[in-house]
Amino acid sequence: MSRYSQPEQQSTHARADIALVGLSVMGQNLILNMNDHGFVVCAYNRTVEKVEKFLTNEAKGTKVIGARSIEEMVVKLKKPRRIILLIKAGEAVDAFIKLLVPLLEPGDIIIDGGNSEYTDSTHRCKTLKEKGLFFVGFGVSGGDASARYGPSLMPGGAVEAW
Repeated sequence: MSRYSQPEQQSTHARADIALVGLSVMGQNLILNMNDHGFVVCAYNRTVEKVEKFLTNEAKGTKVIGARSIEEMVVKLKKPRRIILLIKAGEAVDAFIKLLVPLLEPGDIIIDGGNSEYTDSTHRCKTLKEKGLFFVGFGVSGGDASARYGPSLMPGGAVEAW
């Protein structure tokens, strides 16, 4: 089966094309940008109130959906799952990946949109590939307005993730 075809056992709750973790202004704007381009995005933040506030304000009237837990976020994603992390680089990224891995399946993709060191990204790519998962380091540049209307994206990682 191709990575791009729909698997036979898709959750009936799976609606989102991609999830984004981290609802800073940059994260919110990137979600709205993806929504504008036809993607259904699942928004998640460790502070649930921030998700609810975003959905009732900036994302009101869009196709953006929210999740109150990591588990709910994963269930709401179409397969293969694609999850963008826009959280603080370093230990926070590793800690979140550690929480995600048991919930994911081979072929799923974790995308780090933060300012991680390339050595960290290389290590994550190798470690996750051993588990059948893909990792993409995905630097987002240009600030808040750029994230909303046209960010400069600098991806790198496993070729299979493309």
